Amino acid sequence: MAVFSKSQVPQFSVDVYQNEYLPEGGREVNAIVTVTSTGGGTTGGAPLRGASASAAAVPDQAPAAGVVIMVDCSGSMDYPATKLRNAREATAAAVDTLRDGVAFAVVAGTHKAHEVYPGGGRLAVADPATRTQAKDALRILAAGGGTAIGTWLRLADRLLSSSDVAIRHGILLTDGRNEHESPEDLRAALDACAGRFTCDARGVGTDWEVKEVTGIASALLGTADIVADPGGLAADFTSMMENAMGKEVADVALRLWTPVGVEIKFVKQVAPTVEDLTGRRTEAGPRAGDYPTGSWGDESRDYHVCVQVPEAAIGQEMLATRVSLVVPAADGGAPTVLSHGLVRAVWTDDMVASTSINPQVAHYTGQAELAQVIQQGLEARKAGDFGGATAKLGRAVQLAAHSGNEDTAKLLSKVVDVVDAATGTVRLKAKVADADEMTLETRSTKTVRVKK
Repeated sequence: MAVFSKSQVPQFSVDVYQNEYLPEGGREVNAIVTVTSTGGGTTGGAPLRGASASAAAVPDQAPAAGVVIMVDCSGSMDYPATKLRNAREATAAAVDTLRDGVAFAVVAGTHKAHEVYPGGGRLAVADPATRTQAKDALRILAAGGGTAIGTWLRLADRLLSSSDVAIRHGILLTDGRNEHESPEDLRAALDACAGRFTCDARGVGTDWEVKEVTGIASALLGTADIVADPGGLAADFTSMMENAMGKEVADVALRLWTPVGVEIKFVKQVAPTVEDLTGRRTEAGPRAGDYPTGSWGDESRDYHVCVQVPEAAIGQEMLATRVSLVVPAADGGAPTVLSHGLVRAVWTDDMVASTSINPQVAHYTGQAELAQVIQQGLEARKAGDFGGATAKLGRAVQLAAHSGNEDTAKLLSKVVDVVDAATGTVRLKAKVADADEMTLETRSTKTVRVKK
């Protein structure tokens, strides 16, 4: 369980946006759940959207965090030679960003994992001396060997578990495909590490596999991105470490309790990225289940909850689900409830009320479709199905324009020529740079919030 000083006690709130009205025979209830944490992370307690006076405080304890930086040192990192130098500089910048008192280690990854600093199967504690020692140790990094990312993750897990830290985080950099272990071995490593630490993953250059890097970040509830130019690694690593240093609460779960007869159809994070959490449910007592959300600092995220309720007569109403934000107790006892909200269902014969789609639900349904059609369009393009690719990417352009997702619209414009964004009329570009296509695929799940 996460710990805090008296001057930094995060406050959590849960706000529910939905149209609770159903027509006669209606059974599907959709809601957007906005979770906001303020007062304990990177923004120094500045209010964020959705914060409320009724938010619950986390118990008063002391902070602790551990970070392991995993640097690809396979042979391909020597082509060009500046790539490994940029990786060293980026790792040094990340080390400089560590706060005093944070436990950390650096791992070199090839077809096996090697402790660069501090060694001995342990973590160092950040202070001026250990930061200097760690940066000195980076000089020994040399390129050679293959790539077996599962071994890097397993070593990071062992190192993080060697220290009594609440916030456990990894930063992983790779420039190539995971060719020296089977996909099953990588999946087994991810399954073993899931829930034990979070991890941000970065692909440098254009010779790595997007689905591998995004799959790592997805399984370990972190972020994924491309750094096409190795010269941008230092800035990216610094940003990742600053974000990690802002995390104050670990192992937060979205707990859904449902009455008898109610079925959960799906639970998805929809902002700041799309992430399907449905299959990650763990049972938490009668008719209750927990969905992992990872670690939190000062931030706000949105979740789409869809449930199926029993049929009811006009005029009846019921609680469709109770949403709670919880942190499990270290001793296996009762969890700490940070905040909660209710999703309701009310049956009405008012057609206007029952057919109105909540703006937040409509927006994020479109954002989830946007992520899906981008990925489908790029797959079709790779397979030579240019008609299918044009249709899917055209729909993506239309959705991006309608929702105001300008960043995604710009990325799409590097893959297609936009004739009419409003109707989704596009032409595939004859030539597309690998970096542009990989950037679009990697960032396809990034969303924007509902326009006010």
